[in-house]
Amino acid sequence: MIPIRESAGAVAFAVRVHPRAKQDAVTGIHGDALKLSLTAPPVEGRANLAVVEFFASLLRLPRSSITIAAGQTGRNKVVRITGITAAALERKLSQLL
Repeated sequence: MIPIRESAGAVAFAVRVHPRAKQDAVTGIHGDALKLSLTAPPVEGRANLAVVEFFASLLRLPRSSITIAAGQTGRNKVVRITGITAAALERKLSQLL
């Protein structure tokens, strides 16, 4: 499982994004990051928006509680989510992997 940092009511974890994939899905682990395939292209922030929408749908949280904390212009990103504990996130992600 990937390292998940928890602080001040939020969790943060690393994501490696593969844009222009056939479908939106968690496809595995890449080093210490969760590997995420997205259909969105990596232009004009569409992939970042797709990351937020993917996790909002997956975790059933509002999009406003999910932010890209680092890596807005690259494939390696840090996602920060409020309103969920690290244990709950680990359970959800372990179901997908």
